[in-house]
Amino acid sequence: MNSHGAPQDPYLVGLDLRGRRVVVVGAGTVVQRRLPVLLAAGADVHVIAPEATPAVESTPGIVWHRREYASGDLLGAWYVLAATNDSVVNAAVVAEAEVQRTFCVRADLAREGTAVTPATVAADGLQVGVLASGDHRRSAAVRDGLRAVLTGESDGAPSNEGRKAGLAGSVALVGGGPGDPDLITVRGRSLLALADVVVADRLAPPRLLAELAPHVEVIDAAKVPYGRAMAQQAINQVLVDRAREGKFVVRLKGGDPYVFGRGFEELEALAAEGIPVTVVPGITSSIAAPSAAGIPVTHRGVTHEFVVVSGHVAPGHPDSLVDWDALGRLRGTVVVLMAVERLAAIADALMAGGRPAETPAAVVENATTGGQRTVRGTLATIAADAAAAEVKPPAVLVVGATAGFTIAADQS
Repeated sequence: MNSHGAPQDPYLVGLDLRGRRVVVVGAGTVVQRRLPVLLAAGADVHVIAPEATPAVESTPGIVWHRREYASGDLLGAWYVLAATNDSVVNAAVVAEAEVQRTFCVRADLAREGTAVTPATVAADGLQVGVLASGDHRRSAAVRDGLRAVLTGESDGAPSNEGRKAGLAGSVALVGGGPGDPDLITVRGRSLLALADVVVADRLAPPRLLAELAPHVEVIDAAKVPYGRAMAQQAINQVLVDRAREGKFVVRLKGGDPYVFGRGFEELEALAAEGIPVTVVPGITSSIAAPSAAGIPVTHRGVTHEFVVVSGHVAPGHPDSLVDWDALGRLRGTVVVLMAVERLAAIADALMAGGRPAETPAAVVENATTGGQRTVRGTLATIAADAAAAEVKPPAVLVVGATAGFTIAADQS
């Protein structure tokens, strides 16, 4: 590494980064993969970059300094990641880090840094890191093998190479689940490990990207709420183009691909081009978010129905396809996704349809992740309660008698 040369046997160590300053220079797809792991470790993460991918820009818990890197930016840092697309800047970051004796990972040229990032896997309370003398493909392959053993998935099935050969030129639409990376299905995780290209939404569990091998192309199709977005047509074209190149493409989504995820639109586009598609269902946040907050969407003797509604179009808008009056007459549970900016209008519409103002209501933010929190109230107060708590997307609105339940199970 740097002036000392690359060590043959790096010293593996676990860093306690809780509350400690970590500086990340750059905000591209490499950083997109690393941020979830750093945040999960409790680090005080500062990102320095004039521009960022939508996923990095919308990552909660980071401090983004929207400018170019400058000398002195590493002051007080315990750990540094140099991950710009400019080798001169990366070299300057490594040099400053070495002067102040701070370990630094250099993403574009690992041997020039003073630390390297291992391929990691976590299972049953174990964290395993693999280093293979800079051979990232080998370390990732060994990591994937260890995961299969640790999770009991190793059953004599064909090797990854054999399975991957049969997937070339195809696309998998994979539901990543509600946020916790452990809530993706076994099949979804298995296919993700075989991907050449991953096209990921903002709501796809970001820690899953940290598990990908360095050679995997990650395309950020993040749809930042009320901000910039990658047009659906462009996403469809990327899936088609990469598959035609003979790549195995995983389209990674949050929740389930077919629950307000535009998955069927992508299936139609791929089918029109004759590209084979595998659809892997995911756990939808419409059920998982209430569950994580201790709210069952059904309960014997209380509710025999639940309805899932999109709140991305306000009640009364000419584009709305929802019969809000009919929902107001229901006695069961109403779950509304994408509703944060329209909570007041939605609550008013349900009450106008006949739902009592005192009906329990709850908003669950960042369900199943370390940032999960629940704001409770009634249908009449929930909009003001959520605003006072400064609730931000992603969040799920739950309305009905069971939203007043307060016994929560252990989600670990």
